[in-house]
Amino acid sequence: MSILTSRDNPRVRRWRELTRDARERRKQRRAIIEGENLISAYLQAGKAVESLILSKSGSQRPELSSLVERSGRTPVLLADSLFRQICDAETPTGVAAEISIPLGSQELKSAKACVILEAIQDAGNVGTILRSAAAFGIRHAVLGRGCADAWSPKVLRAGMGAHFVMTIQESAELGAAIAGFGGKVICTVPRGGVALVDAELSGRIGWLFGAEGQGVSEALAVQAGLKVTIPMPGGAESLNVAAAAAICFYEFSKRAARA
Repeated sequence: MSILTSRDNPRVRRWRELTRDARERRKQRRAIIEGENLISAYLQAGKAVESLILSKSGSQRPELSSLVERSGRTPVLLADSLFRQICDAETPTGVAAEISIPLGSQELKSAKACVILEAIQDAGNVGTILRSAAAFGIRHAVLGRGCADAWSPKVLRAGMGAHFVMTIQESAELGAAIAGFGGKVICTVPRGGVALVDAELSGRIGWLFGAEGQGVSEALAVQAGLKVTIPMPGGAESLNVAAAAAICFYEFSKRAARA
């Protein structure tokens, strides 16, 4: 099997752009996922990769043979130096894939629960929130303008496969999304809210989280039917937004299991 060695190869150029440029991802509705775990999660979700990409050294790893077989694709081989150019990870594992980005449904009326993110710019936080949401059974996410690109390599890595089981809407007008959801919307506040353990969490819940530091804007906070606070007896002033989200999702899931 021939190995691509030119950085000017059209496919290599396009994959490099998909890794580095959010505008190209949005335009082409394509993204690059890296590593066997993420690709395996994508295949396990019943989805088909557009292209499977191996580095020369990766093609010599026998443990990747089953992944190649599961993908149903003849892999494209790249020289190791080229493969590093299309990957974002500091230590690429030798396998990547091009995938299609699904169109995020704007219909939230049927969602039992959703997570709504306002201007959360840190890619690790966005990905971790999506991962926690998926882990606790929340299958819809709405990201407003100013959030990190959901399909960037860093968000995908932090999400650990959450993207592939969720419906994700990006660049949304959050006021309209909240109105369209129609259920109870809850936002967290550092102090003055109802203690999370005492909050009424039955019914359809939309969890609203705001930017690191600033929190939810006043314009959106007024649309929240309930404000909750996570008690912190240790004396910390606040929690990281991804940690706060995970605690809320856990409490919500625990209550739902008892219902």
